[in-house]
Amino acid sequence: MCTTQDSICSNATRSQRPDLVAKAIRPDYAIGSHVAPLGLLFYTGSNLPAQYRGGAFIGEHGSWNRSPLSGYVVAYVAFENGKPVGAPRPVVTGFASDDEKELHGAPVGLAQDRDGGVVIADDVGNVVWRVTKAGSQP
Repeated sequence: MCTTQDSICSNATRSQRPDLVAKAIRPDYAIGSHVAPLGLLFYTGSNLPAQYRGGAFIGEHGSWNRSPLSGYVVAYVAFENGKPVGAPRPVVTGFASDDEKELHGAPVGLAQDRDGGVVIADDVGNVVWRVTKAGSQP
């Protein structure tokens, strides 16, 4: 038997609180579990192709103790009329090896520079990446 005072009692064995469930607010957008979305950037620039304007970039730091790995990408979510639409699309990838045995990076923070490029802080690779459209100069 499990009681609420039991420190190892899981939520699955506790009785639900219908009053709290009724007050819960459904999120506008749900992201997969364990991706650790640490970076968020609402893109307002014009450096990237038009398909990336007006939406949000999400830096998915990732979860190292999952198999298969989840996260380790910068994804893009389009917005229409102020609301997210569609599934996240991976935009910057390659932070993990193909066999998932080695991490090359993990996006942790996102920013937009004055030229409209997307700047990605990577706390595994210890580098800062800058993403722009092909042929653009800093």
